[in-house]
Amino acid sequence: MIGAKQHICNSSIETEYSKSISLEHRKKFAQFFTPFSIADLMAKWILGNNDLKTVLEPAFGLGVFSRAILGRKENVQIKGFEVDETIYENAKRCFEDSENVTILLQDYMYNDWKNNYDGIICNPPYFKFHDYDNKNILKEIEANLKCRLNGFTNLYSLFLLKSIHQLKQNGRCAYIVPSEFLNSDYGKLVKTYLIKSKTLRHIIVIDFEENVFDDALTTASIILCANDKLTDSVKFSNIQSLQELSKLENSIAAYPHFTDREQTYKQAELNPDIKWKYYYQRQNSIKFKNLVPFSTYAKVVRGIATGSNEYFTFNISKATENAIEEKYLLPCICSAKDAKTTFFTKQDFEELKQNDKSVFLFNAKNSTNESIKKYIKKGEEEEIDKRFLTASRTPWYSLENRKPAPIWVSVFNRTGLRFIRNEANISNLTSFHCIYPKQTNLFSEIDIDLLFAYLITDTAKKIFEDNSRQYGNGLQKFEPNDLNKGMMLDLGLLDKQTVNKILNLYKKYKILILENKNGEEVVNKIDKILIEKYDHKNTKSGMA
Repeated sequence: MIGAKQHICNSSIETEYSKSISLEHRKKFAQFFTPFSIADLMAKWILGNNDLKTVLEPAFGLGVFSRAILGRKENVQIKGFEVDETIYENAKRCFEDSENVTILLQDYMYNDWKNNYDGIICNPPYFKFHDYDNKNILKEIEANLKCRLNGFTNLYSLFLLKSIHQLKQNGRCAYIVPSEFLNSDYGKLVKTYLIKSKTLRHIIVIDFEENVFDDALTTASIILCANDKLTDSVKFSNIQSLQELSKLENSIAAYPHFTDREQTYKQAELNPDIKWKYYYQRQNSIKFKNLVPFSTYAKVVRGIATGSNEYFTFNISKATENAIEEKYLLPCICSAKDAKTTFFTKQDFEELKQNDKSVFLFNAKNSTNESIKKYIKKGEEEEIDKRFLTASRTPWYSLENRKPAPIWVSVFNRTGLRFIRNEANISNLTSFHCIYPKQTNLFSEIDIDLLFAYLITDTAKKIFEDNSRQYGNGLQKFEPNDLNKGMMLDLGLLDKQTVNKILNLYKKYKILILENKNGEEVVNKIDKILIEKYDHKNTKSGMA
């Protein structure tokens, strides 16, 4: 039994709990524990309120934040909310000797709206919109905060908005949340509320090589808010390791003055409609002139979502076993790892097919074939037709209408975007997005080889990086609109001579790749041409 008077100022309680409680249970309740060093830093922000008497911990867990606060100041009243009975019982034992700590087995989102606090500190549950009672909680938020929110908003954002609403005059709030909302579409409305509330003071983006939360694939950010009128500035900081936390302590102690003005902006300068990476991460695109949105030259859409890859994907063995003829199967790249090089050819497809890889999708709409009917019946017996995506289709086994894209691009990456030229002219699942070149005027479409030659350069990949979403362990993700809205060099400004030079190099590159040779040197030459033409430092543009 652990007495709270001991104020255990480390993560040992959480470590013991994690050993004794299954990962499945912890994931069900989104229990990813905050390292004590981070909890302590956040506590120091709360303790900076000289009037601190009441503290709320909305997702109590094992009370790591309360322990950090009590370790430095005992005469505060703390209230905690918790929804999981297992962790609640553990927490009660931890704090049974502490008269000024009250823990309630209730859902914070439906309770306590009328109370206000001097300090609110939290690591909220990380649930996506489909993992919680999305509609009812949104109604609760919108009724109390009088603001409209996106139905895709994650639960942690709603916790944050409610807590800001509950701050007393001079009250302070510290939250550790995934950085996702800073750069996502649903985050626009959350960022709008933060700006409108005039409480946002400091965003600390934790970009560790390792994950801050065990078992959670996410980068984190610490959001510090204050309901005061001491400053109208917002500071953005980046830290790469736990060791760097100490440099932030000076900034927190110096509030409302910031120890340095770098990455500091007035509230009015913050734009909720853009990715906030712009404020805390050096933008690669600023080195270049003549940039346009990628949507000027191409459209990106996601690959085919089947609703059940296990049911819809086929290899030759499965087709034979179910007596499904090839004319009822759609050629498709079903796994990103099956496209090994920059060019995916008909020969590559045939090799995968001969090696019995999954390279087909069930595509039998309007067929009267007996084997097809039998396979459809099998799907209905397995209730494939009742799944989220299939249930919304007529008939349920029809595929999304997606013509083969000439270029594929990886959704996730750790080493930069991967573009693949689909020379086999086959379809793709959602591990790749589809890129379709667009007509740039009434008569012409951009030369697809020129576009692809550009996309394989480091310059293109670095500029796109400005618009990526960051996850843990250096993982990046791009949604279709991240790419559509991402910037690119305006290739339409290149003169004919330069275009020909790039296309000739591209042909050499293609030959090398198809012969299993290294084409990096050739791509570097294309890159060099583009940098010479578009770099801000160069005054000779060589444009058409």
